[in-house]
Amino acid sequence: MRGSLFILSVVFSVSASAGDNIAVGFSPVGSAQRLILNVIAGAGKTLDVAAYEFTSRPVADALISQSQRGVAVRLVADEKVSHDRHSLVSLLACSGVPVRTDDRYSIMHNKFIVADGVNTETGSFNYTSSAEKRNAENALAVFDNKAVAAEYNAEFERLWNESTPLTCQDK
Repeated sequence: MRGSLFILSVVFSVSASAGDNIAVGFSPVGSAQRLILNVIAGAGKTLDVAAYEFTSRPVADALISQSQRGVAVRLVADEKVSHDRHSLVSLLACSGVPVRTDDRYSIMHNKFIVADGVNTETGSFNYTSSAEKRNAENALAVFDNKAVAAEYNAEFERLWNESTPLTCQDK
């Protein structure tokens, strides 16, 4: 909860109903990426990330930092864009983050994070530099809600289980 209070003070927040803590952010004004980075920084045990594209150096660095701190970080990404020359998916794999790529769909277009099984971030914001600098995107985080996190975690596990491990040598 302590990390959630900090996060809520950084970005615009609303309360949907009693007990729900929700924060929103938008780009290109910077609050979407700030929200995402704060969700990542607030994790103490686990971070499960589903990403279509992944070219955001700040988000990659935050995930690597958390992994090095001992947080169990996992990433599942769309297989087709993970091999793009700007993709940081291989960097994450080579930094020790377990990465899998999903090729079952025309595009695996998810963009969400589940932190510690209680906090969830989602929205249109791809974890890319374009989402931060050039696009109109949004991010929404739901804090301290195990039911919402469980739904997203179940989807993450489904994607993870159908995906192919990416090793550092696969880059």
